[in-house]
Amino acid sequence: MKVSNISIAIVKDSQENFLIALRPSNSHQGGKWEFPGGKVEQKESPQQAMVRELYEEVGLTPTDYKLFEKLFFDYGDKQLNLHFYLVEKFLGEALGKENQPIKWVTRAELENYDFPKANKMVIAKL
Repeated sequence: MKVSNISIAIVKDSQENFLIALRPSNSHQGGKWEFPGGKVEQKESPQQAMVRELYEEVGLTPTDYKLFEKLFFDYGDKQLNLHFYLVEKFLGEALGKENQPIKWVTRAELENYDFPKANKMVIAKL
């Protein structure tokens, strides 16, 4: 089974709120909430993929970020190398550019949303 590299942006604003988006129901882990991100393309670093995906999905350009966590996760039908970046400064205003619902929520509120299993360990670490 091919392992996919995925880059994810954990965006935190100045009020300590986190940006989450609802996955389309027809996608892998559809109907669950997620941090913006996606597949690392060929000839692209995980960092470049995070910057590109964040802009494509929600219109934000990160200006201050660091690698927060890197982990391998096996969903059975998919194996993923996940690169989570904590983005604490950014340009732009968040909007669902792919018509996906997005929300800013507090750290405590993250517990109330259904995330893919791989995200739960990272949320616990935030």
